[in-house]
Amino acid sequence: MTTLTVRTERQSQLVDITRLVRDAVAGASGSAVLVYVPHTTAGVTINEHADPMVARDFEMALERIVPEDWRWQHVEEGEENAPTHVRAALMGPSVVVPLRDDGSLALGTWQGIFFCEFDGPRERSVHVSVLA
Repeated sequence: MTTLTVRTERQSQLVDITRLVRDAVAGASGSAVLVYVPHTTAGVTINEHADPMVARDFEMALERIVPEDWRWQHVEEGEENAPTHVRAALMGPSVVVPLRDDGSLALGTWQGIFFCEFDGPRERSVHVSVLA
């Protein structure tokens, strides 16, 4: 397993980590790679990475779908992050990407892997494991 470090700059931010994952599995042999985020207020997804505005659209859409001003039951003084848990759950904690015979990621032409921050800015971990 390789652990990547991702630093975020905003409360909600999708960060393209495709290159980091690609570098982490370079030369590996296996059938797929698991990308896993061990945080309850962050996630990971695969989507278009050719246009950076797609990531910004995701950030805005998730803030609209799960707004801050609901009557949240999970409220910790100084840690008012209940909506961030829901946003992270919607994105999910992991993705699996098949590996080609040459060890490269079998992503589509426009696809990229995004770390999804919902309680930043922070320094986060992303675990990358090659599966047999």
